[in-house]
Amino acid sequence: MQTEHYNNLPQTRRHERIVALIKQRGFLTTEELVTIFQVTPQTIRRDLNELDRQGLLSRHHGGAGESISSTVNTTYSERQRTRNSEKIRIARSLACRIPDEASLFISIGTSTEAVARSLLDHNRLKIITNNLHVASILVQRDDYSVIMAGGEVRNRDGGIIGEATRDFIDQFRVDYAIIGISGIDLDGSLLDYDYQEVRVAQAMIANARHRFLAADHSKVGRNAMIRLGHVQDIDALFTDSPPPDPLLAVLSEYQTELVVC
Repeated sequence: MQTEHYNNLPQTRRHERIVALIKQRGFLTTEELVTIFQVTPQTIRRDLNELDRQGLLSRHHGGAGESISSTVNTTYSERQRTRNSEKIRIARSLACRIPDEASLFISIGTSTEAVARSLLDHNRLKIITNNLHVASILVQRDDYSVIMAGGEVRNRDGGIIGEATRDFIDQFRVDYAIIGISGIDLDGSLLDYDYQEVRVAQAMIANARHRFLAADHSKVGRNAMIRLGHVQDIDALFTDSPPPDPLLAVLSEYQTELVVC
């Protein structure tokens, strides 16, 4: 990714560019912003604190991300419309790692739906999912076995959740779990919004031999209030651009593979 540089911008203009760049990239570290704007770390920290106070971005340890609620996710239709090219690249790369005749869990999310579309050229897959959209994509293949988890259907996005869903998932032991996520903290925490959805995803991770996480760059540094797990719980993170150095260090520490698509 080409780095932009801005020298000697007045504060108001610098604030505008900081907000625009974070909307574009999803998250930027303090060090990256210092390099871009050629100012001191103290100046950038003051800028981020002020912009956070105004609700224009979310200040995190080590940087800042888009201003997104920690309690309410963006709408499903909005998530469907955003970062489609990134999701497609991630999905194609991840799908290449899935062999024919594999058994899979696929969780809720627009990124996992993109993976489902990229799996349509495989053969004889067996899929267990709690995502109605994933099921409708994959039933196009006559040689696939698609099993829907039981439970409560969430109207807003076709996700199936609840204790019955978790109990259903616990009956299986599959080759691969393909998981989406709402946020990844720089300390490696995996974050989401719905406790019941998180419990089902945790069961998928616990009952799979290989665990793949699909997450575009905007998820890094994004705040959500429920902890699903940690990057040490997954085998590979598939994303579209290198994450900030603090998260890179955590991935390296726990030997979680990073696949930049």
